[in-house]
Amino acid sequence: MARSTESACHICRRENLKMYLKGDRCYSDKCAIERRPYPPGQHGQGRVKFSEYGVQLREKQKVKRMYGLLEKQFSLFYDRAAAKKGKPGENLLQALELRLDNVVFRAGFADTRNEARQLVRHGHFNVNGKRVNIPSYMVSQGDIVEVRDSSRKIVRINEALEAVDRRGIPGWIETDKKAFKATIKTVPTREDITMPINEQLIVELYSK
Repeated sequence: MARSTESACHICRRENLKMYLKGDRCYSDKCAIERRPYPPGQHGQGRVKFSEYGVQLREKQKVKRMYGLLEKQFSLFYDRAAAKKGKPGENLLQALELRLDNVVFRAGFADTRNEARQLVRHGHFNVNGKRVNIPSYMVSQGDIVEVRDSSRKIVRINEALEAVDRRGIPGWIETDKKAFKATIKTVPTREDITMPINEQLIVELYSK
């Protein structure tokens, strides 16, 4: 399966944004973007000036990398968002938030989205009582995502739940740590997405 092999720290530095792609390391003084707040590479410290297209492209790349998608996957999500009623940009972010791997991360069962994706692929989660191992599976309001009984002793999941209070759980998800269960209380709104994202730039890019 195709995947990005670029260093997580390089991604954050390239987009000039701490995206918490390495879990606990991002909260420590070892965080690369704190130590070297400029793009990676030989000319990283030089003056960077983007055209209008460049600004739009960087915003798309930032969101794509934040959620861990490849180019074709991201384009499909945008096409579906644009076909729905409402604002395409907000529809896109809402759809990305409702991916199962993102919900597992947001609910506190994993330290990073990449780790959440791996746990889902290995079949450690049920959705409404049925095993689901597809990271892109779309959850809905009222769905219950829970760790399978046989997976509740996995150290990575338990450590993530212990540290979740530091990261916080969004209001649209209710997590019961003792029951290893998360309930989707409502569909996320634009206000629930607190990362600095300008989705209108992505819409403008795809509208060219």
